[in-house]
Amino acid sequence: MRISAFLRTLVPLVALAAPILLHAQFQPPTQEELSMTADPKAPGAAAVYLNVTQIADRWLSFESYYARIKVLTEKGKDLATVELPYQKHLYEVADIRARTIQPDGTIVPLTGKPSDMLKTKTKGFQSGRKVFTLPGVQVGSILEYYFQIRYSAGYLVNPFWEVQYPYLVHKSRYQCISCGELTYSSKLPAGVSLTKDRIGHLNLDLVDVPPAPDEEWMPPMGSTLYKVVFYRTDAQSADEFWKNVGDNWSTSVDQFIVPSSKFQGAMTNLVPPGDSALDKAKKLYNAVQALDNTDFSREASESERRQLKIKDIKHAEDVWTERSGTRTEIALLYLSMLRAVNLTAYAMRVVDRNLGVFMPGLLSYDQLDDTIVILSVDGKEIVLDPGEKMCPFQTVHWKHSNATGIRQTATGSVIATSPGQSYGANTIQRIADITLDSHGAIDGDLRFIMSGQEALYWRQKALENDEPEVKKQFDHWIENMVPDGVEAHVDHFMELDDPNSNLIAAVKIKGVAGTATSRRLLVPGLFFQTRATHPFVDQEKRLTPVDMQYGDLIGDQVVYHLPPGLEVESAPQPSKTPWEGHAVLIIKSQPASGQVTITRTLARSFTLASTDEYQSLRAFYQKVAAADQQQLVLTTSSAAKAN
Repeated sequence: MRISAFLRTLVPLVALAAPILLHAQFQPPTQEELSMTADPKAPGAAAVYLNVTQIADRWLSFESYYARIKVLTEKGKDLATVELPYQKHLYEVADIRARTIQPDGTIVPLTGKPSDMLKTKTKGFQSGRKVFTLPGVQVGSILEYYFQIRYSAGYLVNPFWEVQYPYLVHKSRYQCISCGELTYSSKLPAGVSLTKDRIGHLNLDLVDVPPAPDEEWMPPMGSTLYKVVFYRTDAQSADEFWKNVGDNWSTSVDQFIVPSSKFQGAMTNLVPPGDSALDKAKKLYNAVQALDNTDFSREASESERRQLKIKDIKHAEDVWTERSGTRTEIALLYLSMLRAVNLTAYAMRVVDRNLGVFMPGLLSYDQLDDTIVILSVDGKEIVLDPGEKMCPFQTVHWKHSNATGIRQTATGSVIATSPGQSYGANTIQRIADITLDSHGAIDGDLRFIMSGQEALYWRQKALENDEPEVKKQFDHWIENMVPDGVEAHVDHFMELDDPNSNLIAAVKIKGVAGTATSRRLLVPGLFFQTRATHPFVDQEKRLTPVDMQYGDLIGDQVVYHLPPGLEVESAPQPSKTPWEGHAVLIIKSQPASGQVTITRTLARSFTLASTDEYQSLRAFYQKVAAADQQQLVLTTSSAAKAN
């Protein structure tokens, strides 16, 4: 794990230790540290952090970071490579020093300059990362390094401490100097809190901080890790802060979207006066979906904009004039269009659920990511997602559903949560038509019919890649849906460019799926589940809630055409396995002359499950896993008569 991984949420970089007050003092290792081959507090760990120290000085405008790491396995050697992001003219990384201490106590210092990897360079902005690798690292080594973050003169640091790392941290110390005017929000282990010393510095000392959870279907890391976030506000309460921020944001939205009379006339011409409100909204939605969404293409550079005479976006209607904009600009353009034709609609700014969850105690507008639109028709509110390219009318990307943020209303701004997804809106139908021979070889066709989130995912993939690459990725996705010995390849897609239709993938399969004996042929009963990984079955306990992103409905229909001389001896038993109010599995078999049809339906209506619900969730998926292992047993006609 490189350092950038656990500092990834931060711009500027996380709160790091102030060099004037705590200049890096590399520590002599103890004999116990040198001889350590495993850590009883972290069984099986690839590494442990012996010490971490971060101290920020708000007024002196710099921070620094110091770490000592014990490498315990080959995997732990990955920590020898350190990546440090920087943003030129805002802050720089300086005074990098590092050394490796071998198990016998030999010290190997870092020599030479770190690599400087430029990431982005435009007029007035340059970002990149400095990369260094500690020398001579082996299992048993101690890694020790220190660096500074120096900000532009006068920049007031607001530290962000992410205090939970991928590995156990034995001792960590954090200090914020000259931070008396700052407020902070924290998520810390029980019984741990910040303290203030005699001269007003804020301190945080921790011992044996457990590693960051690493579980299947976790909520976003930003919402689960221990951390402390500092910020400045004049608000006396969270309610006051969000009311002020919401009202200011709402005013700026209204100013950005106010239509000129010319724009209003153009929008009126797009929708016939006899159209219903919903029809008008849909026609305008399709119009903005047709624009160039630069978050899914490539935003023109400043020089390209000048050459193409593209104007800066100052108002929503500029997006319409230029025929392109960012996802937020396009969402606000759509809001402007709705209001231009006298429809009632509001903006909502939400946290991207793929990145985090809304924390009302964190008084920062920056935690809000994306804009969606709420249309009011006949007393009913409809949530729309025009900033998501290829997102159908009345469909919302899952990351914007069950998402909290601030929204406009007729009486002002409020904190609100967008509606969740209906599982019936997100469907995958997997249809197989398979011809068997007496030795278990198969030949056939699969058809995947998708609506909702899975269709949106693949259509957005097609915006980023050419069709051969999308086919390659789709093949990889379905690789574990077919039995061992069977190859599956996409032949073609249908409606890949039409978000208002079901997306269909036609797939060719060939290989050997069955096992033949002298009198029987054993074939996977639940064809698509033979190699499926069933979540949670092997995980006895759960540290974090389960976040499955959205509910869905997966329906399978497999028709096996039987070879002459073979008939069905046994097939998957019809069954219904419920987890009341959350999910249900239904399996059916229908033998007929020369063929057998097996269907499987898994409907999952829940999105989030608490740790208290985990044992019930696990029990359900254990039953699903057992049911999915059933086989179709075919036998020769003579053997069947003999039995």
